[in-house]
Amino acid sequence: MNDDSSDLFGAESHPPAVPVLVPLPAPTAYSYRIPDGMTSIAPGSIVQVPLGPRQVVGVVWDEADGPAVDPKKLRSITKVFDCPPLDKDMRSFLDWVSAYTLSPPGLVTRMSLRAPAAFDPEPMIEGLRFAGVEPEKLTPARRKVLELAGDGLSWTRGGLANAAGVSLSVVDGLTKHGVFETVFLPPPPLVAKPDPDFAPARLQGPQLDAAKEICEESIADTFSVTVIDGVTGSGKTEVYFEAIAETLRRGKQVLILLPEIALTADFLERFQDRFGAKPGEWHSDLATRTREKVWRQVSTGEIRVVAGARSALFLPFEDLGLIIVDEEHDPAYKQEDRVFYNARDMAVVRARIAGFPVILVSATPSVETQVNCLNGRYRRVHLPTRFADAALPDLHLVDMRRHPPERGGFLSPILVKAVGKAVERGEQALLFLNRRGYAPLTLCRVCGHRFQCPQCSSWLVEHRFRTQIQCHQCGYAEPTPDSCPECGTLDHLVACGPGVERIAEEVEKHFPDARTIVLSSDLGGVKRLRLEFEAITKGQADIVIGTQLVAKGHNFPLMTLVGIVDADIGLANGDPRAAERTYQLLSQVTGRAGRTGRKSHGLLQTFQPQHPVMQALVLGDGEAFYDREIHERERANLPPYGRLASIIVSADNRADAETHARQLRQSAPVVSGIAILGPAEAPLALIRGRHRFRLLIHGRRNSDMQSFLKVMLANGPKERRSINVQVDIDPQSFL
Repeated sequence: MNDDSSDLFGAESHPPAVPVLVPLPAPTAYSYRIPDGMTSIAPGSIVQVPLGPRQVVGVVWDEADGPAVDPKKLRSITKVFDCPPLDKDMRSFLDWVSAYTLSPPGLVTRMSLRAPAAFDPEPMIEGLRFAGVEPEKLTPARRKVLELAGDGLSWTRGGLANAAGVSLSVVDGLTKHGVFETVFLPPPPLVAKPDPDFAPARLQGPQLDAAKEICEESIADTFSVTVIDGVTGSGKTEVYFEAIAETLRRGKQVLILLPEIALTADFLERFQDRFGAKPGEWHSDLATRTREKVWRQVSTGEIRVVAGARSALFLPFEDLGLIIVDEEHDPAYKQEDRVFYNARDMAVVRARIAGFPVILVSATPSVETQVNCLNGRYRRVHLPTRFADAALPDLHLVDMRRHPPERGGFLSPILVKAVGKAVERGEQALLFLNRRGYAPLTLCRVCGHRFQCPQCSSWLVEHRFRTQIQCHQCGYAEPTPDSCPECGTLDHLVACGPGVERIAEEVEKHFPDARTIVLSSDLGGVKRLRLEFEAITKGQADIVIGTQLVAKGHNFPLMTLVGIVDADIGLANGDPRAAERTYQLLSQVTGRAGRTGRKSHGLLQTFQPQHPVMQALVLGDGEAFYDREIHERERANLPPYGRLASIIVSADNRADAETHARQLRQSAPVVSGIAILGPAEAPLALIRGRHRFRLLIHGRRNSDMQSFLKVMLANGPKERRSINVQVDIDPQSFL
């Protein structure tokens, strides 16, 4: 562990009191006394301390500024956990995240302490070892056991029985006769150590050149940012696997961030094929006990590679040497709860603080990443062709004004015909619509009543498969009604617009014999979705209908047709990143076709065929699209040429939220180059019964946004219990 501060509080001369960060929204660390005889305290030590009537977990922090406190007046640390301390680089990283996001340091540190049961070592496992005593009666089953255990190595009871192919009673009988003695074994590792030379990929051409280039950065073992930019299916994963192998050879750990790790079983299998073992997983769907084991074994260095969601960035690695951010453009890397941060950007910060390389990977990099490459801050490695020279899909626009669907339908005859041909050839077709449920709105044809969430300013979405209407903001749901609650009319409720369930209904009418799978996050847990992805990969489905889940790097060998049901859906909002995100999402989705070399097609249904996004997609001219987006951002001083911060004020009633927001604006200092827009009602003005007003702060690129906001918040009105203020630096969402 790289920590040159571990001896600051040694047994000879430790200070009488130390600052301890507790996982609460407190602005600073609290001081605690070190009791006599407690000599294992060091900065980064994970400890238990009293806080009010409770005992809580905290981290001993670096020396705090401020007046000295009489240790006699302080409460004492009650326990030091037997686990590696957070090293100096990790503490510096947590401090940096806290200062940048304007989040209480305790809440940031809490993200590294998510497995409290792992702070103490795992209990030893009872095992057996041959005691040198031969049994009086030697049966064939007993002989098998002794052949394995006779060398004196230790075994678990079940492991020995399984390896010998006998029942547990055989092992128990030998133990009863004194053949084995009891020993205690360390708990087994959660995953085996990956072998960097297990099955090296046979790279060729641009892939081989790219692998050599990024391995040079890994060998240098200094901070650098490399962007692997290549078309879908170009072998980006195989290329960065070589950087992982090089890092493992140097004895370092690796972190791979993925936007949907819980659903990407295909990635885990590819990793195992390359390295002979799976990586440790880290995401919210893991069982609690598994998360605790991962946390512990990462901190002790037993787990060498972690593939995880954004929160894996806060795991306490023993010796991290490389971070890879796959699909770096994905909005899922932005956390918008309690601590607002972008895992991609924070990954770069963590690598810079600790002095090791980071690799960003995407077929459609973010505009911010593109600008950093153009400015020379990031190194770019480009893969212009698909692996093994597989062709990209031919993309065509379907002008819905000229080729409308049948009455009551949403699929153009052109798309329906193409799906039919793909199914006839024994190939797969994907219909993509980024809208869950059956219909986004239900209304009464008699009185016009619209079904709206009682707690949010959003419509209730019909989910016909579950026979309910549901709010996608707060989760409120009620059974699908038979009559209008406003006028009481029966059988006059109409579903407006399509969701994936409605497209599935239409597909069933056109292709009643086809095997259809609907992929949506609300149609089952992670286990079910993984099984469905596996079924598609094995060719057990003809037509796949899905939301953005299908865009997350999956490899479907038989997929030769992708149809975008509504290519315009992402363009109809006020998000300044709308064009960029639409281009990225549709590029990723259409890239699911033809990855194994089959001739493939993509059809994009649109009412705006001349839109720059549609033209860039169909012409394959991503460079022109990015040039235009970068020019527009620069002209408007939007990120990365300017800075944005968002403040959301929410309260139980509208007047309180608006008043607090206006008072906040009035308390802002006058600073050249920084302007405040609002307050105005947020587009989603009501969520979970709380009214929301938004302030948007816009500054030049060199603006000290954090200092401006600190003064504004300090001078503003004090928060009452009913009022909540959320600060989002570099916002990604404008709802």
